[in-house]
Amino acid sequence: MCLEKGFTADGYILDQDCFENCIYRGISSAINGCGWIAAYNFLHGQGKNVSASQVHLAMNAYFPRQMPGPTPVRVLRRYLRDWGEYPLCYGRKKSIQAATTAQTGIVRYWEGEEPHFVAFVRADDDRFRFFNVCDGQEEICLPMEEFVRTHCRRGCVRVITAG
Repeated sequence: MCLEKGFTADGYILDQDCFENCIYRGISSAINGCGWIAAYNFLHGQGKNVSASQVHLAMNAYFPRQMPGPTPVRVLRRYLRDWGEYPLCYGRKKSIQAATTAQTGIVRYWEGEEPHFVAFVRADDDRFRFFNVCDGQEEICLPMEEFVRTHCRRGCVRVITAG
C-alpha cells in the first residue's frame, strides 16, 4: 500500500519523496516514481476521476519484471491512451510552442543527471504550476520558456499536452 501524503491542497502530488514506501518497478517511488506521479497529476489537472493508487498500480502493471529503470515515454503514452489522445512534441522550441495552448501537460527532460517527468497545469495566461520538479522546488510557477531554460539544460525535451 502506498503512503499517500505529500499532496497540494487541490489534490496534486507535490513530491515523490513522500512515496518512499510505494514500490514502482521494484524500487521506491521516491527514487523511481516520477512517471506515474506525472501521469496522475496530468489526469488530475484535467479533472479525470482517478486516484494516485489507481495510476500507480496500472502503470506498474506494464512492467511484469520489476526491474528498476525510468518509465519510457512510450509506456506513459500507452497508459494515457486509455484517457484520451494527447499530442507529443519533441524539442525545446516545439515544446514551448505547444504549451502556449495547453491547460495541462507533462515535460520529459533531464533534471541534472537524471531523466525526469514533471506535470504542469496552467496558472494564468503566461505561467504554469510545475509539480515534483526537484528538491527545494517541489512546486514552482514559471512561464514555460523559463522552465525550459532553467531546468532542461541537456538532452531531448518532450512535452505531452492536453487542451
